[in-house]
Amino acid sequence: METSESKFEIIHETINKANNTLSVKMLCEIAGVSRSGYYNWVHSADKRAEKEAQEYNELCAQKDKLTADLNTCIAEQDTKYKYLASVEVEYKRAKDGAQEASALNKKIQELASKIDDIVKRAATYAEDLKAFVDNIEIDLFLPKLASNLAQEINNILHIKEQLQKEMSTAYVGIDPTADSLHIGHLVSVMILKHFQMCGHRPIALVGGATGMIGDPSGRSDMRQMMTKETIDHNCACFKKQMSRFIDFSEGNAMMVNNADWLLDLNYLQVLREVGACFSVNRMLTAECYKQRMEKGLSFLEFNYMIMQSYDFYTLFQKYGCNLQFGGDDQWSNMLGGTELIRRKLGEDASAMTITLLLNSEGKKMGKTQKGAVWLDPEKTSPYEFYQYWRNVDDADVIKCMKLLTFLPMEQINEYAKLEGQQLNTAKEVLAYELTNLVHGEEEAKKAQEAARAIFSGGANSANMPTTQVEADSLTDDSIGLMDLMVLGGMVKSKGEARRLITQGGVSLNDEKVGDVYATVSKADLEAGAVVRKGKKVFRKFTL
Repeated sequence: METSESKFEIIHETINKANNTLSVKMLCEIAGVSRSGYYNWVHSADKRAEKEAQEYNELCAQKDKLTADLNTCIAEQDTKYKYLASVEVEYKRAKDGAQEASALNKKIQELASKIDDIVKRAATYAEDLKAFVDNIEIDLFLPKLASNLAQEINNILHIKEQLQKEMSTAYVGIDPTADSLHIGHLVSVMILKHFQMCGHRPIALVGGATGMIGDPSGRSDMRQMMTKETIDHNCACFKKQMSRFIDFSEGNAMMVNNADWLLDLNYLQVLREVGACFSVNRMLTAECYKQRMEKGLSFLEFNYMIMQSYDFYTLFQKYGCNLQFGGDDQWSNMLGGTELIRRKLGEDASAMTITLLLNSEGKKMGKTQKGAVWLDPEKTSPYEFYQYWRNVDDADVIKCMKLLTFLPMEQINEYAKLEGQQLNTAKEVLAYELTNLVHGEEEAKKAQEAARAIFSGGANSANMPTTQVEADSLTDDSIGLMDLMVLGGMVKSKGEARRLITQGGVSLNDEKVGDVYATVSKADLEAGAVVRKGKKVFRKFTL
């Protein structure tokens, strides 16, 4: 027997199949059920369907979440597998590194043991050397050279014996690379003068031949080649300047030119007689050559050591010269000469290095805004020469006094006690003594008076460095201040002059100039216009 609910289902299905064209009332009457009961049943069925749909959606959402969680777990697992693989690789590397470190540590320990052994042996050698040095008595033959002039001496006992026994002959070689000596040559010239004052005979050798090659010592590039006429002219200038310091009268001193014997040498004869005495391997270890090997050393320059050695060999034979003085950078060349004399003649000769003229920073002295400080008054005026030494660094004053003046050591030692502003007194003395030595007493006094007058605010500019301006340099009867400074060598460029003026470092006739376009009139030039750069550089310009 069918229930009312099953009848409601049949009615509902029939209506849906007929697309709602049949009457609900008629179907309910045929089925024997009430129409209200059917509608109640439809309402309940809709709610159940809605509930089932909701439950279905929830189940689908749970399924999606579970699927996402599963994918996340898979990804995390994959990451863990990759991490474990990388850990395994790193572990293997660490294991290999530990083995290498262990082997390296073993080598370090072995090396440390060897170093300890070397240090112990070095300490023993140092003690032996100290004991040896302590047992040597050295009496310096020149009191003035006791202040660091001599740094390295080859066979000092032989030198001492020769200098005490009889008059000796020594030489210094100077290549004529310019038409004037500069202050870097002063140390060499002064040692010859001291040597002569102690009763010995100095030889000043001018490199008329070696100057054609150029000494590679201390150079990073090849020197410019000069003509024979230029070299001869420079040699003549050197002799004139050195005569102010050394008495070249007969028997007292000599000036020779190595062109007299080097220019006429037979090349094959030199190769056979001299070349065989030199080891190329040993020559290449010389510092003067090592500095040039990276950029290139010409065969021409490579022969310089042989030529200088041949100079010593020739002077030994002709004049009995058994001692050579030279700068620190000449040591290899000087030893080459002593070795050539020993090999060819079986005689002993000695070499003695002298310190280069360096400032307290280890740089060569003698450079200014205009270039080198020359002994020729036409290239560096006596006033500029005086001012260079007047402005020397505090740390270099006493050293320069010892190396370059004839002041008694007792007096120099008193100056060494001065400090601060008091050192200006020592600087004035140094500047006066050297200017007197190079340019004479009259020029030294003029330079000193001019400097004192200028720095004390006086107007006396009679002895001030002067530049004459040509009339055709003027435009509308005036010339730009910057152009004037470049013309007088006070600056290297107008850009430098512009910076100095902008910074307030330039004065014209004691009035500070702030305008970079300032001009100097023809009238000012006719009266003598004084331009000051900073506090210490002055120059007068005239028409």
